[in-house]
Amino acid sequence: MNLIDFILHIDDHLVTIVNQFGSSTYLILFAIIFIETGLVIFPFLPGDSLIFAASAMAANPRYQLNIWVIYLVVTLAAIIGDTVNYHLGYWSTHAGQKHSWFNKLINQKNRLAAEKFFERHGPITIVVGRFIPFIRTFVPFISGGSKMHYGRFITYNIVGGILWTGLFTTIGYFFGNIPFVKDHFSMIVIAIILVSVVPIIIVALRKRISLKKEFH
Repeated sequence: MNLIDFILHIDDHLVTIVNQFGSSTYLILFAIIFIETGLVIFPFLPGDSLIFAASAMAANPRYQLNIWVIYLVVTLAAIIGDTVNYHLGYWSTHAGQKHSWFNKLINQKNRLAAEKFFERHGPITIVVGRFIPFIRTFVPFISGGSKMHYGRFITYNIVGGILWTGLFTTIGYFFGNIPFVKDHFSMIVIAIILVSVVPIIIVALRKRISLKKEFH
């Protein structure tokens, strides 16, 4: 099983996980969301699609998953994950070149994209970035690296975590079991990813246009 297959067919894989691990599925959900949001070197793990698929399964009594437990678990994972990521960012810049090996593990293109997004939108990026794959993994890291006041960061972190997980648990629970959605789940996942990265594309295009104007 490769990562792309896991993401595109996450509904099928979650069924297998639930059948094998039962109530321990909640711990697996927590672990995946925590790692995706908390460890800056794993931005490619599923976030939106995982919450969506798990919530859709909660709407089906067959799987015996509780939507409120799912919401609590993924929200805590998202908030705690971002908090850990903030401290990693603070530590990596505070330690300087001593820990340059850590910075080599990070995808610098994704980091640069997140930095530009952060520079353009400010602290609200911590909330908005939750809804954008890759960006959401790097924003808390950059917040810590820029020495943002922790009290300010944690406020945006909590708000963003509640809104992000709340949106996808709600959508998954009420719409995930619609026959069309179930039959075209892979396409829905791709659509979620494409819609999520639109803000990055817009920022990149604006940046390119502004650079062209400067040179002309």
